[in-house]
Amino acid sequence: MKLSQFNFKFSTDLIAKYPAKFRDESRLMLVHRDSGRIEHKVFKDIVRYFEEDDLVVFNNTKVFPARLYGNKEKTGAEIEVFLLRELNREQRLWDVLVDPARKIRIGNKLYFGDDDSLVAEVIDNTTSRGRTARFLFNGTHEEFKDALFALGEMPVPRWVRKQNEPLDEERYQTIVAKEEGAVAVPAAGLHFSRELLKRMEIKGIKTAEVTLHMSLGSFRMIDVEDLSKHRMDSEQVIVNEKAIDIVNHAKAHNRQVCAVGVTVLRAMEAAVTTSGRLKTFDGWTNKFIFPPYEFSVPTALITNFHFPYSTLLMMTAAFGGYEQIKQAYEVAVKDKYRFGTYGDAMLIL
Repeated sequence: MKLSQFNFKFSTDLIAKYPAKFRDESRLMLVHRDSGRIEHKVFKDIVRYFEEDDLVVFNNTKVFPARLYGNKEKTGAEIEVFLLRELNREQRLWDVLVDPARKIRIGNKLYFGDDDSLVAEVIDNTTSRGRTARFLFNGTHEEFKDALFALGEMPVPRWVRKQNEPLDEERYQTIVAKEEGAVAVPAAGLHFSRELLKRMEIKGIKTAEVTLHMSLGSFRMIDVEDLSKHRMDSEQVIVNEKAIDIVNHAKAHNRQVCAVGVTVLRAMEAAVTTSGRLKTFDGWTNKFIFPPYEFSVPTALITNFHFPYSTLLMMTAAFGGYEQIKQAYEVAVKDKYRFGTYGDAMLIL
């Protein structure tokens, strides 16, 4: 597949600036892979399409306050630091992005907080924008994390809110968020309310959780036409014994296994055996999924509507079929479905 095959007519007016009033009342496009039929529903109708003992698998990652604002030593220049991931717990080393990058050199110190209570020293340049920063802090790791996150801001994308508008931190987390480590929310999970989960439980629909800590790698622009030459950034994945028991039991009994979001697709496909069953996994994956691809575990997918050229769109097309997803997106644009993090949803069966 070529990068140019993942372009489509798109207006930025379709990007959702705010979440739906209620989590489970976004629009839902239902795509049937066997017939190509497309239906239009409300998200809370999703419970109708799963039966007792079918399985819905969530990503339980939790977004942390990754955006910091500080000042450069001596000049006092304002610097934005975006925390990507912790590299070394003991040495307080973090992989970060800085903006404006041109102002920061190795050895520069950055000060955070009204009283400059937190200091970071840039010790390495990892990419054109990326840096490795060592935070200088006396105290336990827990005290350090509390201080760091107290100064941070939730990394809600700027294109979904106006400048200086208050952040809606509660709606930028899924209700199953537990494991802190993501810098972006797994958007498909945002549609589930506690009421909807209760309706699923009453119907006998099972749930399981895996962890994939989303990085900015999923959102970086691809700069090669031949997709086989693109290299994804690694993301941390954890699939525990409890999850594999639930998923493998569902597979053994030929039940639906629905992935809530393409991050769950990646996590499960990173932890699959040659026999098509899940195994425990605790590590990193740079697996890049694009058409054609044969999935071993999931039989259904819930996902949001993604932007042109995005890796998220490519994973969706790999699951739903390139031509079918292309057609579905044409319908979505025509019918003004909402795109992006706070947008509407698609269920592929």
